[in-house]
Amino acid sequence: MDTISLEGKHVLITGGSRHLGEAVARRFAALGANLTINHWKDAEKAEELRRDLEAQGHRVLVVEADVSQSEQVRALVAKAVGEFGPVDVLIHCAGPFAMTPFTQMDEREWDTILGVNLKAAYLLVKEVAPKMKERGWGRVILMAAGSAFIRTHSIYTLAKSSVITLTEELAVELGPEITVNAIAPGQIYESAEMMDAFEPGFSARATQAAPLKRLVTRPEVAEMMALICTSPAMQSVTGHTFVMDGGWRLTA
Repeated sequence: MDTISLEGKHVLITGGSRHLGEAVARRFAALGANLTINHWKDAEKAEELRRDLEAQGHRVLVVEADVSQSEQVRALVAKAVGEFGPVDVLIHCAGPFAMTPFTQMDEREWDTILGVNLKAAYLLVKEVAPKMKERGWGRVILMAAGSAFIRTHSIYTLAKSSVITLTEELAVELGPEITVNAIAPGQIYESAEMMDAFEPGFSARATQAAPLKRLVTRPEVAEMMALICTSPAMQSVTGHTFVMDGGWRLTA
């Protein structure tokens, strides 16, 4: 079966200026897609990435927006469509982390974590899905996390477990033209130091507990996203959460 080409297709990546989002942007640029890279208060890094990708011959639009706010999501999508036409692939990478105990958490943190991780997915899909349906093809990829399967990461667990449920419901609602899937990485290797600042020793424990004795990497997650969009075998897969954690969930 022939690989599905993304040449000239429009890929919108939230949180695309750094960390996992940057790895995803670079992978999809290499596949020939036109990229809209969303960021929030990270203009310098986003512009640096844009210049680098454009120097390689890729077409890139950078748009700042808080994707938890409906007006800003509408403006983001309008700018993206104005530049490259309707969105073919939506990848929602933006997703801040927090594990403050619920009884100590203020309302603003609750709103931020749920807003960017969960509400934004609903707002973004609402804007891009109609044209995907109309054109007969679309891919939506949402970010869950290994934290969805444990009960010690507070509001982040709530957000990411809800993303899994949203993925399944959207898959039912948006088929047959659009597939909706999620990826749930365990601790990502390149982000281990950041996670350990929240929970000292977490990365070492996750590595030891995983049957494969390793952490997933950003390029591996980006490659799974690419496969969802380009592999003919993935055309019948929707509503699924791909757990990429070296088997850590089995022993957590």
